Amino acid sequence: MKNFIEELQWRGMLNDSMPGTEEHLLEEMRSAYVGFDPTADSLHIGNLVPIMLLAHFQRCGHKPIALVGGATGMIGDPSGKSSERNLLDEKTLRHNQECVKAQLGNFLDFKSKTENAALLVNNYDWMKEISFLEFIRDVGKHISVNYMMAKDSVKNRISSESKEGMSFTEFTYQMVQGYDFLHLFRENATTLQMGGSDQWGNITTGTELIRRIAGGKGYAITCPLITKSDGSKFGKSEGGNVWLDAKRTSAYKFYQYWLNTSDEDAEKYIRIFTFLDQKTVESLIAEHSEAQHMRVLQKRLGEEVTLLVHGKEAYEKAIAASNILFGKSTAADLKALDEQTFLDVFDGVPQATVSLAAIEEGLDMIGALAAQTSFLDSNGDARRALKENAISVNKEKIKENYTISKEDLIANKYVLLQRGKKTYYLLVVA
Repeated sequence: MKNFIEELQWRGMLNDSMPGTEEHLLEEMRSAYVGFDPTADSLHIGNLVPIMLLAHFQRCGHKPIALVGGATGMIGDPSGKSSERNLLDEKTLRHNQECVKAQLGNFLDFKSKTENAALLVNNYDWMKEISFLEFIRDVGKHISVNYMMAKDSVKNRISSESKEGMSFTEFTYQMVQGYDFLHLFRENATTLQMGGSDQWGNITTGTELIRRIAGGKGYAITCPLITKSDGSKFGKSEGGNVWLDAKRTSAYKFYQYWLNTSDEDAEKYIRIFTFLDQKTVESLIAEHSEAQHMRVLQKRLGEEVTLLVHGKEAYEKAIAASNILFGKSTAADLKALDEQTFLDVFDGVPQATVSLAAIEEGLDMIGALAAQTSFLDSNGDARRALKENAISVNKEKIKENYTISKEDLIANKYVLLQRGKKTYYLLVVA
């Protein structure tokens, strides 16, 4: 068994831990859990830190439990929130749970026959059997309102500028989460709960219930909330969340997110979001510092995380797509891209719609460049650019007498025009 606390420390993943936690974990195999919000059918990269906590926990010889909050997902956690979340029905939550489990399977071993195989649980499975009267009688009486009010998550929500204030439903969240810890302590011998630093109050409510109701000892570990060096929120792009589901965020865009991190962030993230050992990480950091323009850290970070989340084939396609803008590529390379990746690569490129009939008849280059598209300012501009050998169709240089036909279509719908090295224009055939 490896020392889990030491692993978290060198990776910069330890914010706080309850006294005695390290010794407790070194005694024998332990079970720990992390809760995941099931209000979407995909996790996003903001969830990667708690996922990595569980993954390192398993690799250190312990048993990880991923708890999908079906019950708490029907309530809403006030931690870090300014308003109450939408509540979901059971059918939607069950669907989301299956999607989340599939994604967690890229990091955790659920199929192992060993004692420390990962386990997925849903707190709705035990909370649905408990009546409101039972809960307030058997659980609620053990935690005072004063204790609950002292939690930062509650104080911050109540003192926020939100006019609605905090509902009783949200106020009870920490009790429900605390009961999860008590239930898993009893049923699965789970002695540790982990989460982000904003979860400390909810986790310690669980340790209190274990102490007061079960006469046992629970432990807590939190990791720092990840930030970006420029002050912007980690896990967000211009299009919103960076999701683990390729249907929501393509493997290309996923890879690009990591590739575009700053040097400072890449040095931090490669410790947190990969399984590379300390010696390898330090070697990469040293190599990067010698030639920062080569972006060694960013490339390795993007490779490791994309392989974990999307697999080798998707990673190789993401690299091929990245090379289209910055390397030598051909029409065949473009046509090898799926439609979504092609659109992601050329996101924001100006475009014009041309008819399928025009393509079938053979669209002359003057029409493609100016007369029908306004890519270039005038027919004269188009002729000059063609004579200067400055125009490419689908990354391949063409002459003035070239006509665009159906054979040029990418994904049966697009033609990529280019002037010089960096000026692109997209024809959309409809």
